[in-house]
Amino acid sequence: MTDRRTELAANLAKVEERITAACVAAGREREEVTLIVVTKTYPASDVRILSELGVRHVAENRDQDAAPKAEACADLPLSWHFVGQLQTNKVRSVVGYADVVQSVDRSRLVTALSKEAVRAGREVGCLIQVAFDADASGRGERGGIGPDGIEELADLVARADGLRLDGLMTVAPLSGEYAGREQAAFGRLMDLSTDLRRAHPAATMVSAGMSADLEQAVAAGATHVRVGTAVLGVRPRLG
Repeated sequence: MTDRRTELAANLAKVEERITAACVAAGREREEVTLIVVTKTYPASDVRILSELGVRHVAENRDQDAAPKAEACADLPLSWHFVGQLQTNKVRSVVGYADVVQSVDRSRLVTALSKEAVRAGREVGCLIQVAFDADASGRGERGGIGPDGIEELADLVARADGLRLDGLMTVAPLSGEYAGREQAAFGRLMDLSTDLRRAHPAATMVSAGMSADLEQAVAAGATHVRVGTAVLGVRPRLG
């Protein structure tokens, strides 16, 4: 455990250096960017170490991994973010621990989240996931809706009981006009955020960038970066 703590502390320090350098280069204050550590596939013991090292935001993308981990770490001062594609049959479980759902991308999901948030007596933050590779159906390869769908879905979240519209999220697309152009994609997300805040001034959160492209996200103006591999390492495949 001591070795793992040392490893995580060193990795976390390197990521902090990267974020700080990116902020300096962009003329931003370090406090403007929140680090979310994506702990998917890693055990609750790692989450506990990260909390001891000062991490306050963690993210998961699969409910079957997240739910028991969140329960095991319920005593820690953490905010839990759900970042994966979310099926409606998992919403009740996710609402039980997630403070923010970053992958809201359809009206049916908003309805389900609202119902379960009210039932649980919780307020759940929601980010609209924007897909820059959306096809004719308006959906992206890894979830999300095209930019044209943001306004309608955001209004729906804002009106829903038990939900709070926090802002926008994106994943750098693998296809389409922004493929391989991460900073351009993140810059477009910032423009969309500006548009959103005209109608919803409190929706200031912009979640973009991961281990490989956090610098581009910070340069574009992201308020939150989601980093997994650079902090936790590459987990060996089981079996």
